[in-house]
Amino acid sequence: MKRVFVLALLACGLAVAVQAQIVDTTVCAVVKNPKPFDGKIVRIKGTVVAGFDDFIVKDSEPCGFQVDGIWLSYPQGTKGKAGPAAILQIQPARNFAGTYTPPQRATITLDKSKDFKQFDSLLSQTHNKGADLCLGCMRYTVTATLVGRLDTVPDATLQRDKAGKIVGFGGFGNLNAYPARLVLESVADVTPKEIDYSKTDAITKGDAPMVGGPGELFDPMAMAEKAIQGLAGSPAGDTAKKDVAAFGKPTDHTGATFASGTTNEAAAKDEAPGTKDSPDGVLFNCTFNSNRLDGTAQMIALIHMGQHVSEMRAPMQATDTPPLFILEYNGWNMSAGAAVGIGQKFLTMPGGYLLWNRGWTPEERTPKMDDALKGFLANEAALSR
Repeated sequence: MKRVFVLALLACGLAVAVQAQIVDTTVCAVVKNPKPFDGKIVRIKGTVVAGFDDFIVKDSEPCGFQVDGIWLSYPQGTKGKAGPAAILQIQPARNFAGTYTPPQRATITLDKSKDFKQFDSLLSQTHNKGADLCLGCMRYTVTATLVGRLDTVPDATLQRDKAGKIVGFGGFGNLNAYPARLVLESVADVTPKEIDYSKTDAITKGDAPMVGGPGELFDPMAMAEKAIQGLAGSPAGDTAKKDVAAFGKPTDHTGATFASGTTNEAAAKDEAPGTKDSPDGVLFNCTFNSNRLDGTAQMIALIHMGQHVSEMRAPMQATDTPPLFILEYNGWNMSAGAAVGIGQKFLTMPGGYLLWNRGWTPEERTPKMDDALKGFLANEAALSR
């Protein structure tokens, strides 16, 4: 009996030791100084947003940094439903000019509890009351207590040499632009908040995407070329043509690809060196969640991500990469251009921000689009200049 009692005490002590390894922190504390948290198991309470190219945890109030969120990922093989509709990840090509060592990370096992299933289900519900084209628009944000492994980098920007060639990598998530990533182990205290789309729904009532439905076979490249024709002779048309050319044909070996696949998992292959060469030594891998993007949305996503590739390959200043706010601002501008090119009446962003309305006067278009973009990027995407 005494031996059993001692073993019970040892077991309790071990459980306490394991629990003590969890570090309680906040999103703002991590974003302010990511390095001390690298590889640690942390517990964070925050608001999770899943959008077009976002899957982030943010604090209840802005932290005051250019990137005010932590990228969220499920462990590899989770097969969860929530996550970004599209993601562009950068990978060193076989002919990469810099030095790159793949990181070694501890394995995380996700507790697929009732709380997790509720969390994943809520964040994967799309906004479908309105009939307009709403790109990556989800029905809920979710506030929850999250536990997981935190991966960090001291600098989430791409490093370039004097000639402008990328020789060092940034962080995590879309465009490798996030200094921290939380790989989820468990979730609790799930509280949903329904996003209010009522204003845009009232404006766009009766409109519909031009082509396709979720899961349909569709050629986004062919429709992108159609959009370019609709913009012919305009600066937006010239830019869109360049953005689509960034991906090229499958036989072109441009170093940029797009395909359907998993967008919400931390896969080891995404941090490993690539097996193909690229004209500039890096690979731009764009992945779409085809269940979240219908035909028209796939085409717009292609042009949006092509704008990112073009801008990162040839930044205005050769040795610099624009901040994520600017990259997303320009990407969404080209998304609006693509919608215009095919004659779409409206385009709505996550959170209910109306980016394009064919009924706006020419004088209204620029200020209204600018207001929508700044509001969306600050409030939904947690980005600033």
